Amino acid sequence: MKIEGKEYRTIWFENNTVKIIDQTKLPHQFIIKDLKTVKDSINAIKTMEVRGAPLIGATAAYGLVLAIIENNDQSFLKKSSEDLINSRPTAINLKWAVDRMMKKLSGVNSSEILNIALIEAKEICEEDIKFCENIGLNGLKIIEEIYNKKKNTVNILTHCNAGWLATINWGTATSPIYHAHKKGIKIHVWVDETRPRNQGANLTSYELNEEGVSNTIIADNTGGILMQRGEIDMCIVGTDRTLSTGDVVNKIGTYLKALAAHDNNVPFYVALPSSTIDWETKDFKDIPIEERNPDELSYVEGLDKNNNVQKILIYPKKSKSMNLAFDITPAKYVTGLITEKGVCEASTEGLKTLFK
Repeated sequence: MKIEGKEYRTIWFENNTVKIIDQTKLPHQFIIKDLKTVKDSINAIKTMEVRGAPLIGATAAYGLVLAIIENNDQSFLKKSSEDLINSRPTAINLKWAVDRMMKKLSGVNSSEILNIALIEAKEICEEDIKFCENIGLNGLKIIEEIYNKKKNTVNILTHCNAGWLATINWGTATSPIYHAHKKGIKIHVWVDETRPRNQGANLTSYELNEEGVSNTIIADNTGGILMQRGEIDMCIVGTDRTLSTGDVVNKIGTYLKALAAHDNNVPFYVALPSSTIDWETKDFKDIPIEERNPDELSYVEGLDKNNNVQKILIYPKKSKSMNLAFDITPAKYVTGLITEKGVCEASTEGLKTLFK
C-alpha cells in the first residue's frame, strides 16, 4: 500500500537487518527502523512499534532469523522462541508463527539453518499478503450487495486498526474496503478513534487518507447513535484471536460495537486469515487478556503549535486507571467471518465448511 505515493510493506529483510515502519511515530512522523537482534524484535512487539496479529507473527518469524545471525545455536534459538511467544500473550499469530518456524528449524544443520529460516519467514509474509488479498475479494462481494441495493455510498464502521499497517499488505478489515474503492464503489468509513492508543485515529485514518478513501474519525462511543440513525450499513473489524467456536478476541470496545450492531440490525463482520484461528482453545474464558501499562490511558501524544510531538497527562495525578487491551465478542453477535477461503458463519460448523 502507499505512503506519500510510494508503495511499502510493513516489514522486509535487507542486509541482515529487519526493516519496519515504527508505528508508534505515526501519523506525525514516518520512520523506518532497523531491527538487528532478536531482542530488538521482542522490544518492537512489546512497545507496539509493530502491532496487529499478522504483523506480530511476521516480526517474530524474522526475530528468529536475527537470533540465528546473532548466535547460531539451537539452545539460543529455543530460548529466543520462548521469549518471543511471551512478548505479547493474546494474539495467536505470534505463537503460530514461532511454532511454524521452530518446526522447520529444530535440529537443522547449522550451515543450512539461516537460509531455511529466511525462506520460511519470507513465505509467512507472502502467504499473509495473499490471504489478505483474498479476504478483500471475498469481503468485496458483501459490499457489492449493499451497494447494488443502495445505489449510493456504502458506510462502513471500523474499530482499531486492522489495515495494511496491521498485516504485511492490504490489511484484513480494510482489504474489502480497498478492493471496493479500487473498483469504483463509493465508500465512506467511520473510523473509531480507539482509545487508549488511538490506533483508529492515528493509523486507520492515516492509511485511508493515503489511499484516497473517504473517512471520518469518531469517538469510540459514537457508533451506536450512527447506527440508530441508519448512517452505518455494515461493520468490519479485525481480530487478534478467533476461537474455533466463532468467538472473537479483538481490541477493547469491539464487543460494545457488536452489541450496538445487533440491536440495530447492522451486519457485523470479522475479517481474518486462518493463521488467527485458535483451533485448540474451546472456552474464551481461558484466553489471556493482556493488561497494559495504565500510562497509555493517562497520557496522550500529539503535535503542539510548533509541530513538536509532546506527551501530556490528561487524568488527575491521584487517579488510578485500568488498561485491558482486548475484549471478547461472542459468536452469536457476529454476522460472518471473512477469511481467505470465503465467508462463513461464526461457529464450529461454519468454520468446518471452509477448513478441514
